[in-house]
Amino acid sequence: MKIEEKVKSVRFRLFGILSILIILIIFIIIVINNVALETFFTYSKTKTAKKISNEISEYYNSIFQYSNIKSELRQIEIKNDMQIVIENNFEEIIYISNSEMLDSIAKMQSNITSKTIYSDENTVIKDNMDNKNRFMMLISKLDNGYTLYIRIPISPIKEYVKISSRTLMMIGVLIALLSGILASIIAKKFTQRIVKLNNITKKMSKLDFSEKFEESDLEDEIDTLGNNINTMSDKLELTISQLRKNNNELEKDIEEKTKLDDMRKQFISDVSHELKTPIALIQGYAEGLLENVNSDEESRKFYAEVIVDESNKMDKMVKELLELMKLEQEDRKFEDVEFDLTELIKEELRRQTKTIKEKKIEVDFDETKKVKVYASQEHIEQVVNNYLTNAIKNCKVKEKEKKIVIRTEKTKENKIRLYVYNTGNKIDETVKDKIWDRFYKGDSSRNRDDGGTGIGLAIVKAIMNRYKNEYGVKNFKNGVEFYCDINRK
Repeated sequence: MKIEEKVKSVRFRLFGILSILIILIIFIIIVINNVALETFFTYSKTKTAKKISNEISEYYNSIFQYSNIKSELRQIEIKNDMQIVIENNFEEIIYISNSEMLDSIAKMQSNITSKTIYSDENTVIKDNMDNKNRFMMLISKLDNGYTLYIRIPISPIKEYVKISSRTLMMIGVLIALLSGILASIIAKKFTQRIVKLNNITKKMSKLDFSEKFEESDLEDEIDTLGNNINTMSDKLELTISQLRKNNNELEKDIEEKTKLDDMRKQFISDVSHELKTPIALIQGYAEGLLENVNSDEESRKFYAEVIVDESNKMDKMVKELLELMKLEQEDRKFEDVEFDLTELIKEELRRQTKTIKEKKIEVDFDETKKVKVYASQEHIEQVVNNYLTNAIKNCKVKEKEKKIVIRTEKTKENKIRLYVYNTGNKIDETVKDKIWDRFYKGDSSRNRDDGGTGIGLAIVKAIMNRYKNEYGVKNFKNGVEFYCDINRK
């Protein structure tokens, strides 16, 4: 193993962190106990003494504060735990804390071993001993020529250092305990990353690749392992995703082919079932013509008309079945355009004018109201045609009234709802859902005399389902009303 790899290993990092931590703790204890505390105390008191010297000098320079200077000096002594003596130009004492200060000053002046710890042009600070009591003495010349003496005890700090030494020993023990706890936390931090990797691999075994390992800045073995797992997870996820996609496409193809096959079977079944009657009629009347069952011209003409009529019905039914199959194909797209629904209904009414007059039906429709819709005009035309044809075939006299009412209104969903009402018999509530099925025979509108194929309402249903719009039928006292929604632009 290379040196660089050893340095980046988890074991080496843990050992290094703990070693540095213990050394740092020992160093801090030694500095605080032997050097830093006393040195800082001396420095702090020296700085305070110089500051007080300047303040006292300013007091004497200020005529407004001169009368209260003794009170100010007393406050300074109490606040800073020091003693002050001031001599005037004639060496007369003008302020003294207590008489012991004079002995301290005399001993200091006669003590040749006193150590000067600070001096400048006007100030000298000395370190002295007095009856085994250590103190600092500041001697300073004020701006007015007075001499200032400040005595600062140092002995209490020695006692404080002893107390602090014992305290620091206790702190040392506490730090040692904390170091052990810290080592445990650090170890746990590393194991958490390993547990994280374990959880990720468990999810991967269940084909769940949502969770990723977050790399740190350590660049150790765990990071390398996590990075490799992330790479493997991405590749597996991509591969499985592609397999799922291919599988879904295959299932979709199979489903579409099955659906098309079912539609073909249904188409063949429907056609074969519905064409039995017209084929039988055509065959019977054709055989009658061949065998000259009726020799007169009028009978032969009737036979021929029946054959043509049944052929037309067969053609119409096959075309509608093909159209219904196309509508039921999900991939078929409609070409939507904006057009006037009123104009389309007027055109359908014109086509049905002859039948409407023959059946003496009154039509109620507002031809002046323009209604813009957005849909496939071809398919909406089929809906209107089927609703109108169905209404004409089922329209009967009710309470001396035989009429068809066509109207439109705007719905809450910002669509146009088309209503086609006709007087006549109600639809049985038990079959209201069945009338939308192809070739449903329960409705009198699907008889052969009227030429119905039984596919019209099934086409309406398919068109509405493609647009995901509502459609249906309601019974009223004297008739039936069909409705459907059409989109607006």
